[in-house]
Amino acid sequence: MIMEELDEGQHTHDDVVVAIDGPAGSGKSTVARAVAERVDLRHLDTGAIYRALTLALLRQGVTPEDADAVAVAAKSADLALELAPGRSGAVRVLLDGSAMGEELRSAEVSRAVSAVSAVPAVREQLVALQRAVISLGGIVAEGRDIGAVVWPQAEVKVFLTADAAERARRRADGESAEALARRDRLDSDRAASPTRAAPDALVIDSTGREVGDIVEEVVDLIASARAGRDR
Repeated sequence: MIMEELDEGQHTHDDVVVAIDGPAGSGKSTVARAVAERVDLRHLDTGAIYRALTLALLRQGVTPEDADAVAVAAKSADLALELAPGRSGAVRVLLDGSAMGEELRSAEVSRAVSAVSAVPAVREQLVALQRAVISLGGIVAEGRDIGAVVWPQAEVKVFLTADAAERARRRADGESAEALARRDRLDSDRAASPTRAAPDALVIDSTGREVGDIVEEVVDLIASARAGRDR
């Protein structure tokens, strides 16, 4: 695993860290992107990192359910994070030096990513990569355990949820409610960093709610956190 070299003077800035967690289809990606844009913070999609690694392993012919093989192969994956210039913008995931896009959302990757993510050695490697970027400050990080495990000191913690039927409807890769339920069980029951809300996270049920309303709610939390830092 590698990470693009960072110039601390250029890239570090003293601002809040926002953790937005939740299961697949809860709306966290849509909300996190919109919030980051509204409040001029970076956006980190940690799920894309796990998907990029999963894609790398599938390309190598590694069986996702073979935890030992996954742990060994993950160490040699050429995976990096690249910051956008300035204080905001998306953190890009690079695999073998190339930015990843829609290939990360394929049905094959979606089926395999939970098994890969459950391997403790994988989580250890990728959490370290995530923390290296989050530690720079001024970021909205979305995932499944950001507020609980990756960065529990985040000033703003939100856990989004929604009912299974609505989450399946939202999925661009056509994942069914049954497939989502299976992933939920795998992600919630795994020994290493299971999906869960941090004790101090605000839990928001996005079922039937307008995205804009949820974004406003999170933006208000960020404004309060920033005001607290200024006192």
